[in-house]
Amino acid sequence: MRFLRGQAHDLKAMLQIGGKGLTDAVIAEVELALEHHELIKVKVAAEDREARDAMITALAERSGAALVQRIGHTAVLYRQSREKRQIVLPRA
Repeated sequence: MRFLRGQAHDLKAMLQIGGKGLTDAVIAEVELALEHHELIKVKVAAEDREARDAMITALAERSGAALVQRIGHTAVLYRQSREKRQIVLPRA
């Protein structure tokens, strides 16, 4: 995970999830972004910390991604691309 956190450091948030929460359209957009980039940052606008945490957890589960890091309103997600693998993880 440390490797992925390092890779994500300079990324800008690609998507912002607003007050409507996790709609099917948002999930589809996250899945598309993960397929193209493998490692993405997502901003979650929920003010309540518990609601934000629940939304981030649900987003990772529904998109089949691993939650690499969460800092405040921003989450970093990783999912290996099915078509074009770009990130090669170092062996542990």
